Amino acid sequence: MPDLSRILAAKEPLTLSSLPRGAVPLVLADLARAAKQRAVFIAPDDAAMRAVSEAAAFFAPEIEVIEFPAWDCLPYDRASPALTVSAKRLSALHALQNPKGGSQLLVTTVNAVLQRVLTPFRIRESVRGFEPGTTIGHDSLAALLQRQGYSRTDTVVDHGEFAMRGSVVDIFPSSLEQGLRLDFFGDELESLRLFDPTTQRSTGVLKSHLLLPASEALIDDDSVKRFRSRYREMFGAAATQDPLYEAVSDGRRLAGMEHWLPLFEEHLATLFDHLGSEDAVIIDSGAIGAAEERLTDIADYHEQRTRAAGEAAGSYRPLASDALYLTKSEFDDGLKTVCAHRSVIFAAPEGEAALDFGFASARDFSAERARGDNVYQAAAQHLNKLRHGGKKPMLAAYSTGSRSRIASILSEAGCDTRLADTWQEAHGLSSQG
Repeated sequence: MPDLSRILAAKEPLTLSSLPRGAVPLVLADLARAAKQRAVFIAPDDAAMRAVSEAAAFFAPEIEVIEFPAWDCLPYDRASPALTVSAKRLSALHALQNPKGGSQLLVTTVNAVLQRVLTPFRIRESVRGFEPGTTIGHDSLAALLQRQGYSRTDTVVDHGEFAMRGSVVDIFPSSLEQGLRLDFFGDELESLRLFDPTTQRSTGVLKSHLLLPASEALIDDDSVKRFRSRYREMFGAAATQDPLYEAVSDGRRLAGMEHWLPLFEEHLATLFDHLGSEDAVIIDSGAIGAAEERLTDIADYHEQRTRAAGEAAGSYRPLASDALYLTKSEFDDGLKTVCAHRSVIFAAPEGEAALDFGFASARDFSAERARGDNVYQAAAQHLNKLRHGGKKPMLAAYSTGSRSRIASILSEAGCDTRLADTWQEAHGLSSQG
């Protein structure tokens, strides 16, 4: 692998050539370790994002791997993003502002980058830590939870709900798989417990918990005033009869209200504003084309909503596309600001500032298979040849069972095999010869 210091020291974007997607997580793990702040990867879609984050965690379990997904709803939709998606996004933005001290890798998608987000200050302001000894009045806690997007119910059974029963406050944070039970003595928090929403029985104890909002659209007195004023200014006095305007005016949440996020916030930021000047940023070459497609889709959805609003009174009133989403020039400028390097699977053209990783396809045994030869025998011979040439071949299997079967067959074919459960263990075995 080439010297990654060239990436960290680069003042202009590089083309990272001969870098197939399967090798990207390994490179990112090493880059995250070497970076002064963090490594960042922009994937073309959610599937690629998850594949990279899972593989990077395998290669480097000591690294803090953070996923920042896009909303799972369409632009200008009547539905809100899923609570779990909002929780992951808010958790990621908070983690960027509060690194744990070790290496950090942020993996995101081009759709997520193209959407405006809450400012770093707003993120820091909207979270609240709880631990035994924390003091907060019940009325203040209820107001905090409602501002954060939680709905009050009699019994908590689903994400985004909270209930208050005397000295006990139940919350189902979207960041947890179970509910959170806060037990107070007066205004002082005595204990934090997990509970099963189905049985309502406690299942464990927590030392502390950082409570994140359930939605990116935060409702407080100031945000309601801003929304009401801007909505009337944009859409006229007749718009005050809209269900959205009435709900927000009453302090209630309405499905899809997040699509008017710019009206709630004094300012919005971009993901680039949450990154540092010394972050090592890589964008998949496929994400460039995906960005252009996404911007075209956003424009199409906006046009459809605008046309529908003109045909039916009181219908959906869309914001301008650049209110919630970046323009093409803003996206390009953001990539320049963070000096985003482009990863490609092919060799770079001559004359292009590139760093060649030299990854090549693995040995293909289709010829042996076509002749009816013993493929495992051919594979064993090939692996032995690599080892005798000073190489350290490693094989990855889909499961523990397939790994054992492959190892047994290769051993019978005359190839010495050793089993490893982790990447670090595999490296230790290969160093032993």
